[in-house]
Amino acid sequence: MHPTAQKVAEAAQTLGLTIKIKEFEASTRTAQDAADAIGCTVGQIVKSLLFVVAGQPTMALVSGSNQLDEKKLAALCGVGRKQVKRADADTARQATGFAIGGVPPFGHATPLPVYIDADFLQFEVIWAAAGTPNAVFAITPAELVRATGGAVADLKAVSNL
Repeated sequence: MHPTAQKVAEAAQTLGLTIKIKEFEASTRTAQDAADAIGCTVGQIVKSLLFVVAGQPTMALVSGSNQLDEKKLAALCGVGRKQVKRADADTARQATGFAIGGVPPFGHATPLPVYIDADFLQFEVIWAAAGTPNAVFAITPAELVRATGGAVADLKAVSNL
């Protein structure tokens, strides 16, 4: 197992979770790539998106089929929309300890506020990155909420189509 994936497995164990990390030859960096490799729907893929909200790195765990509504995240954090910025790659690595494309929902380098897409609650099992662009693990939505201490919220951007 890749050392970074092992780090995720150890973080899970510390949180009282038993996870089985699956590593693929092909990249699972995008939600669609991950869903194709796993054989699940895109909605079951956890996108770990890091934002800087009023100077505080903040994790949004969003369903692969959704886009995050930054106005909703701002409201949840009690700030104006202009205070929400997508974190760059360096900020993401510094705050989480992982590179974009493999950021897991827990086991981060620094404690982060976490918001979890309510759309995950419709699934029995969801899949999250396990530290590398080609490693994932299955978790139930309830386990995800417990492990991250995240707040479940409506994060989905509504399409104008």
